[in-house]
Amino acid sequence: MTSLADVEPYSVEVPWGRLTVSESDWAAIPAARHRSLYEQVMLIRRFEEKLLELKAEDLVHGPVHTSCGQEGAAVGGMAALTSQDKINGTHRMHHQFLAKLLNHAMPPAYDPVQADDAECLPQPMQAMVSGTLAEIMGLNTGFCGGRGGSMHLRHPEAGVLGSNAIVGGNIPHAVGYAMADKLQSRDAVSVAFFGDGAMMMGTAYESLNLAAIYELPVVFFVENNLYAVSTHLEEQTREPRLTARGASLGIPSIEIDGMGVLDAHKAMAGAKRWIAEHGGPVLIEAITYRFYHQQGPLKGSNFGYRDKAEEAEWSSRDPVLRYPETLGALGLLSPEQAEQIDRRVQAAVDQAAASLLEPSPNSNRRCIVPALWPSPQSVEHGIRGDLAELAGLRTAELTDFESAELDSRKFVEVISAAMANSMARDEQIVVLGEDVHRLRGGTAGATRGIAELYPDRLIGTPICENAFTGLALGAALNGLHPVVEIMYPDFCLVAADQLFNQIAKVKHMFNGGFPVPLVVRSRVSAGAGYGSQHSMDASGLFALYPGWRIVAPSTPFDYIGLLNSALLCEDPVLVVEHNDLYQDEGPVPKGDWDYLIPFGKASVRRSGSDVTVLSYLTTVGDAIAAAENAGIDAEVIDLRTLDPLGLDWDTIEVSVRKTNRLVIAEQTARGTGHGARIAQEAQERLFDWLDHEVLRVSGTNAAPVVSQVLERAALAGPAEIAAALRTALGRS
Repeated sequence: MTSLADVEPYSVEVPWGRLTVSESDWAAIPAARHRSLYEQVMLIRRFEEKLLELKAEDLVHGPVHTSCGQEGAAVGGMAALTSQDKINGTHRMHHQFLAKLLNHAMPPAYDPVQADDAECLPQPMQAMVSGTLAEIMGLNTGFCGGRGGSMHLRHPEAGVLGSNAIVGGNIPHAVGYAMADKLQSRDAVSVAFFGDGAMMMGTAYESLNLAAIYELPVVFFVENNLYAVSTHLEEQTREPRLTARGASLGIPSIEIDGMGVLDAHKAMAGAKRWIAEHGGPVLIEAITYRFYHQQGPLKGSNFGYRDKAEEAEWSSRDPVLRYPETLGALGLLSPEQAEQIDRRVQAAVDQAAASLLEPSPNSNRRCIVPALWPSPQSVEHGIRGDLAELAGLRTAELTDFESAELDSRKFVEVISAAMANSMARDEQIVVLGEDVHRLRGGTAGATRGIAELYPDRLIGTPICENAFTGLALGAALNGLHPVVEIMYPDFCLVAADQLFNQIAKVKHMFNGGFPVPLVVRSRVSAGAGYGSQHSMDASGLFALYPGWRIVAPSTPFDYIGLLNSALLCEDPVLVVEHNDLYQDEGPVPKGDWDYLIPFGKASVRRSGSDVTVLSYLTTVGDAIAAAENAGIDAEVIDLRTLDPLGLDWDTIEVSVRKTNRLVIAEQTARGTGHGARIAQEAQERLFDWLDHEVLRVSGTNAAPVVSQVLERAALAGPAEIAAALRTALGRS
């Protein structure tokens, strides 16, 4: 019997271990720079203390996740980055955010003890402190107009593309930033900051793996403060060396003392050098400690999950104490200089708070200056753009072309050809997804021929929808125009965090004004015998989040025009396809494919006067067939745009005023469809012209299953539409 003792151990081929610092490392940094870093450590500590003070006065709305104890690694790490290097972080990111902004705004050759004004920060740095505090307090002078608050901080000029309140949600975005930089030959690295709790998530593993296989310039910086809220690291994993995750994927992985400013600086600088010489990524694990509970002013011992002895031991390693002691011993910072710096940063924090507050007229307490609150009328600002980027561009309908100008093409051929045409026009378009680069066009042939034309921009991914969808968001925020193929709509649920918590909300929560040019393609396969977990139409879920635009082309001509609009749009767009349409043929222009079909413009596919039918994808043809077979003069409208803010109510109203009846027809399951929402709004908008209740045709409450008989029973088709048409007209 084989014993495990007989197993020959493997070794890793990348650096893996603990980094230490030496006296020469201290000497390598100029004294003025050491003093500026100490100033940042103290400023962050005083800033966090001010936040707790304001929270106690009920002047901060929402949670306050302080970084007290973790300042050292943030300050040291940021000092090795430039403004062109991008970072993101988690709900606990005040320390990284402030350090990155202060470095961005810092004057050249800055030395806080030799500044022109010994008692005040330079104005650009003071502006960073004030803007950060205003944002956390939810005020209009904050960097995101108060939308982001404490957990959603963004300052792209300084390289902060957005922090994140979903644990692990930010990690793939940094991978996307790095992919955009690499493909556009920009000399920059991206850094994802996250904690030990996030390291346990699949998103972290998937993101590490993607960065490794694509050799992307990204640093994964794990702040291991030992507790995921109250759960100790040893309760989370059998292998507490989090660097092992990176080493197992072939990523250089180093552990550092996360309480040390110099340790983090050396690690980050070393990671950048490694990436420059060998390619990325690199993993850094900083062993650190948060002095307070997950949020608020109390300590973990108050909640019983930490003991006071442990807290006291870590408090003795406080960077606010250790860093100046070492600098003093090296003759780089005198006690008087340390006191001067502390006065400066306390004054800066006090000044930032004072600019936002005034005495309350009804008590002896302070209150926020009323003029600093955002206008309630701006509540929906930034959900999505105004489509100014499409204004003035050429639009067309099939009727604009003579028959001699048209050719017949299969739907599936048009998908790949239209994408290739747009990729020739826009070098920032990249296509990614599972198997898109293989099988002569992916699993459905939708990328046929693109690999030969643009091999570097057709990116096959591992099976990790959440991570590669998050990567796409990061890439979109950093200058690329990604197109994500999600093989089956059901798999959107695997990527739900990135699709709905992240992509759908990113513009609004950061106050809009920036592009998120991202397209998701997804193919409905209902009716093909793939069963319950491969057959859904997920577009109804996307419609719950108004940040998404949704288009559903039912003809090859419409696919070209709607895809062109999607690829020129600066909002996220879902393009819904249907497997049953792939082999359909239809007329398209000969060599003239640069037209747009506008969002929000429906098409009347069959004129009629008896009843209006709203349809999309395969139900357009089903509705026409049902009307003609039943001998009913139905007007069939192809919605083409499905998102709630993009429905063409003008065309619908004109039709209903004529027919006085409305049927909404869709193939998909009743619960996840669009019909209920459209019916409700139709009742509100069109009540005066309706002579009959709005009728919904949909699949049943059951998901389609493999049995052909049961699958057909679960989906709506011409027979169900015909029955609804007869009901609307009072016929049996």
